[in-house]
Amino acid sequence: QVQLVESGGGLVQAGDSLRLSCAASRRTFSRLAMGWFRQAPGKEREFVAAVSWSGGRTSYADSVKGRFTISRDSGKNTVYLQMNRLNPEDTAVYYCAAVRPSSDNYYAKWDEYDYWGQGTQVTVSS
Repeated sequence: QVQLVESGGGLVQAGDSLRLSCAASRRTFSRLAMGWFRQAPGKEREFVAAVSWSGGRTSYADSVKGRFTISRDSGKNTVYLQMNRLNPEDTAVYYCAAVRPSSDNYYAKWDEYDYWGQGTQVTVSS
């Protein structure tokens, strides 16, 4: 079992930056592929970014490419989402997800993940 706890959300203005963190309970964090998803009111959950267990492979949604960066620190069992140049369309609840795959790959579909955090709210005002 893996427990994930997100933090770092908040209310910011357009153009500001935020860094989300997701702390994982499992000591085998280094073998977990991690992802970030978000869900805005009335919309489906959508992929934001993903990273392989080694950190060597990453993937981003087109809407955040060039603005968001996913990274991981195995020493802290934590994955981060650095979000720059935020805009109101980024407003959503952001969820961290984890899966233990058989290869060093990333995953962009929500149903490929086995573990989820409780979510953290990000609100961007115009």
